[in-house]
Amino acid sequence: MADIFEKYQETLPEKILTEIKGATKSLKTESIKKILEQVHQDYEKAKVEIGDTVGIAAAHSMGEPGTQMSMRTFHYAGIAELSLSTGLPRIIELVDVRKTPETPAMWIYTEFPKDKQKTIELAAKLEEVTAEQIADIVEDFANKKIEIIIHEDKIKGITTIEDTLKAIEKSIRKKANKIEANMAIFEPKTVSLRALRKYTNKIKETKIYGIPGIKKAAVVEKNNEYVIQTEGTNLKPVLEFQGVDHKRTISNNPKEVEEVLGIEAARSVLLNELKMVLDTQNFKVNIRHLMLLADLMTQDGTIKAIGRTGISGEKESVFARAAFEETRNHILNAAIKGTKDKLQGVTENIIVGQPIPVGTGTVKLKMTHNKK
Repeated sequence: MADIFEKYQETLPEKILTEIKGATKSLKTESIKKILEQVHQDYEKAKVEIGDTVGIAAAHSMGEPGTQMSMRTFHYAGIAELSLSTGLPRIIELVDVRKTPETPAMWIYTEFPKDKQKTIELAAKLEEVTAEQIADIVEDFANKKIEIIIHEDKIKGITTIEDTLKAIEKSIRKKANKIEANMAIFEPKTVSLRALRKYTNKIKETKIYGIPGIKKAAVVEKNNEYVIQTEGTNLKPVLEFQGVDHKRTISNNPKEVEEVLGIEAARSVLLNELKMVLDTQNFKVNIRHLMLLADLMTQDGTIKAIGRTGISGEKESVFARAAFEETRNHILNAAIKGTKDKLQGVTENIIVGQPIPVGTGTVKLKMTHNKK
């Protein structure tokens, strides 16, 4: 059996051979040979020929669906309050590598995927809660004081009134002048009503518990397990949180993933997000086109945008840069510096009117025919 597969070890990827081995255990040798031969033929046909315009094909495969995408917002089933941007706006976000997406989100997997109650409790601990959400904050301009009434039912047993007040005192750097049960009074040493309002705003924004940036956390059922979907992201502290499965938890922000988990993880997120947007809109784009784009954006070890401050603006060719944006500036700067353009790409050769280095344009051989 091993000899049958040995023949294809250099021509077929190990992953494909492993899958065939697992699926053909009960088959006869002749049947396995036929399957391997057919897979080998299909694999060879699927290979890219030298000189193929893979970049143009990928650009067309993504650009054509992009022109048809609507600008609507897609809502996950069962979670009306948590929405994700999709369609063309989301693709623009991804290729621009925006630091903060319009709708940042996370999918947090837990160490107890089948326990709904524990997952709900964990979601409550992760969600960022400020003083404004759990207390009534009243300004008394006449007496220049701020009264805070904490609602015990809103802190959900996750924290205490004492810890809540400590967090507020730390935030405004002032001890409460009076504390009674669930009420506290602050009397800042100020004569300005404007300064009093600043104190009030700072109290309202004080984080009481949860992870900063996680605005909402909802429990959803996904593939027969309970997962927490969030509005807002903060990947690093979430991965360190007790009860979170750090191996599967992910953010939809490739830039954040790059900073926390590295460039390979960022590439995977970028690829998955692009595919998800296109699948959501029912556009079937070959995964290899998306992989080419993801590889191009991450090839230097950092994730770079497709734009004048990223890949397009860093091209070696002067003509290629000028054809994208800021034509005059690129041409003038190149003329001043005496820059040479080697005309190795597609764009620059089209501009100067000579064959492009793809297809037959890659052939460097010449044949002379002697006429008799």
